[in-house]
Amino acid sequence: MLDSIRKNSVSLALFAVVTTGVTAVINAVTKPTIAHQTALQQKLLLDQVVPTEIYDNHIQQECYVVTDKALGNNKPHHLYLARMKDQPVAAAIESTAPDGYSGEIQLLVGADFNGKVYGTRVVEHHETPGLGDKIELRISDWINSFNGRQISGPNDSHFAVKKDGGDFDQFTGATITPRAVVNAVKRTTLYVATLKNQLASLPECGGSNE
Repeated sequence: MLDSIRKNSVSLALFAVVTTGVTAVINAVTKPTIAHQTALQQKLLLDQVVPTEIYDNHIQQECYVVTDKALGNNKPHHLYLARMKDQPVAAAIESTAPDGYSGEIQLLVGADFNGKVYGTRVVEHHETPGLGDKIELRISDWINSFNGRQISGPNDSHFAVKKDGGDFDQFTGATITPRAVVNAVKRTTLYVATLKNQLASLPECGGSNE
């Protein structure tokens, strides 16, 4: 009986070693592919919020970390800087709408440094299907209503949902969600407008300050 137990133990140990080895090999083989696909998806998203014709640098390689309440919380957010002939022209920046109907809504906002919104995308949310999820491009083109909008300042009454006297449509039965997104995009764009003279001092992504 002891011999049987020993044999089973050895077999299990060998199985564990082989399984671990195979997993490690698969991970090593697929890791570059996964990283490449992730980078492609990220670039696709960046291209949707900052037009490629306005910059000539590798925007993904110009990643910085910013922290400000204007971005919805005190967590670090990534900012991707667009340059034309080495001059900063715009940024794609992560932001959070903290007051969605079902919690935080994560956004990516593209804007220049003069209050112009190039584009916005929702990257994560938990809003109600059939109501608040119209902030997603695959559900509705509502999110494209930010494209090309200019914000004159924090008191710009046009940059609000129609129920609040602004220009943006709300959803039937779901005003809270679009209001949260509109307000977040407004705050984020105005924040970007304050950054141009601070860009040189921002910590880079992957640094010790992130």
